[in-house]
Amino acid sequence: MAIGKPKRVQKAVILGVGLDSDGHKRVTRGENFLLAGGSKDTHEQMTEKVIKINEKLSIRGKQLENVSREEFDDIAHEVGLKRHSPESN
Repeated sequence: MAIGKPKRVQKAVILGVGLDSDGHKRVTRGENFLLAGGSKDTHEQMTEKVIKINEKLSIRGKQLENVSREEFDDIAHEVGLKRHSPESN
């Protein structure tokens, strides 16, 4: 009897990094997200956005790892996030 390798389960996470600081270190993690850094206001905003994203995913009956990039962009836009398009040189 052959024993196969355990099946790998894909997992997706949202990583939020706050670049401003007020001297406190903040880390918030959830089932599918990790938020680090930021001032109190920035960290609260990141937390609010990720909660709203998860609510939208739940309404659609999906998990983060099951949405397409386009669908995630739509959800992110719905919660007020904007895609950053750096200027080309």
